[in-house]
Amino acid sequence: MDPQQLAALTDRARRLAVPGARRILGLAGAPGAGKSTLAARLVDRLDGLAALVPMDGFHLAGAELRRLGRSDRKGAPDTFDAAGYAALLARLRAAEPGTTVYAPAFDRALEEPVAGSIPVAPDVPLVVTEGNYLLHDAGPWASVRALLDEVWFLEPDEHLRVHRLIERHVRFGKDRPHAERWVRESDEANARLVATGRHRADLVVPVP
Repeated sequence: MDPQQLAALTDRARRLAVPGARRILGLAGAPGAGKSTLAARLVDRLDGLAALVPMDGFHLAGAELRRLGRSDRKGAPDTFDAAGYAALLARLRAAEPGTTVYAPAFDRALEEPVAGSIPVAPDVPLVVTEGNYLLHDAGPWASVRALLDEVWFLEPDEHLRVHRLIERHVRFGKDRPHAERWVRESDEANARLVATGRHRADLVVPVP
């Protein structure tokens, strides 16, 4: 992303960060679209005005996915605690004075969620959240959009997105044939579903 585009997005996010209020900015997009990278860069540039709470902390644990028979579809909408994510967003919007809210994170090395990992102080005016299904309108996901003040949909070059996604899986332990098969059979099915929510975004962000 070029510096001018990043500066413009930072300025737009900064307008949401009004002291004394609590707003939530969502970054949506397909697996490998660059959501976590952009979210982290925005939070860093906002100098303490924002906290990052990824949707991925609401992955179901591996043991539960195995119990449900969903391990081979990890990353699909029904492999997350969507209702729990929505409940956290509602709690974050309330921002009770003097109360720090703790959000879960996702450890990619362990491939597991880790509870209570991300503190969100009550005086932080903006929460940035990112994930695949912020614009999904089925089941418990349907309540998420109304809890977000703005949602940006990231739209990268598809060839580069798939390449980056394969490389990420390899970096975190999958052998290359397994990574390529997982992207082809799982991640890309999820990407097609994510794309159906594009029209519900406030802004579409081209990502190089």
